[in-house]
Amino acid sequence: MPGESRKQPVILVVDDEESNVLLLTRLLEQAGHSGVLGTTDPRAVLPLYQAVSPNLILLDLHMPHVDGFAVMERLRPYIPPESYLPVVILTADIAPEAKRRALAAGAKDFLTKPFDATEVLLRIRNLLETRRLHRQLQEHNRLLEEKVRERTRQLEEARIEILERLALAAEYRDDATGQHTHRVGQTAALLARALGLPEAQVELIRRAAPLHDIGKIGVPDGILLKPGPLTAEEFEMMKAHTVIGARILSCSRFPLLQMAQRIALSHHERWDGRGFPQGLRGEAIPLEARIVAVAEPSTP
Repeated sequence: MPGESRKQPVILVVDDEESNVLLLTRLLEQAGHSGVLGTTDPRAVLPLYQAVSPNLILLDLHMPHVDGFAVMERLRPYIPPESYLPVVILTADIAPEAKRRALAAGAKDFLTKPFDATEVLLRIRNLLETRRLHRQLQEHNRLLEEKVRERTRQLEEARIEILERLALAAEYRDDATGQHTHRVGQTAALLARALGLPEAQVELIRRAAPLHDIGKIGVPDGILLKPGPLTAEEFEMMKAHTVIGARILSCSRFPLLQMAQRIALSHHERWDGRGFPQGLRGEAIPLEARIVAVAEPSTP
């Protein structure tokens, strides 16, 4: 905001009596406030606020055309909720109900006419200091939030990298290139996008699909790396990688790992029910597992 970049705060004086505007302007300038603007026309307050973004407003309540209550109502939509704009009401006498109404409309303090110079300067100094501290706290909070966002981003990147390396660790046992998991993830994402799934779900599938064979960690090398065909007993042991993978990934509270668990368990199920380990058929098979089943080679 323009007013925030100046070293001297901008103070806007609004009173239909020219003498009051001149008195307050002179008093503030003598106290070292160079950014003082005054007007006797309350209709000019909103344009002035938009033009100079004052740090504090001295506002008379009883004015022709537009009273102080209406001025505050007009300003309300233009004042950010998180900002602190002190509005000081100028009045000769204010009834309790009018005071409550002014406070509800956004007033922060009151100055009684005729003005006491010391009181005016002290109240304005205190309110400007409160505003300065408020802005300082806002900036501090903004920096903290930025640090939290950056740290969260780093943690998320680290978590994703760990999962990718975990998938590679399993894949290197029977794929020296380590490219199979990457290809499955990319292909699964392309299929998911072609099905019209939301982009957030497509990204989850891309990240979760490479973990589909993580259960192979629990399959003995003699079976996993056997060059010839597997016996029936060996094949049953090979099929167990789906259950092992689901067990490794189970009980997570993160959507990515929850999806990875479903994929690991069900990516060898078949539409006709002749897959494993549960013999699921049709739409009983999780959609992401069906997508990965298409994306990877059909061998277990």
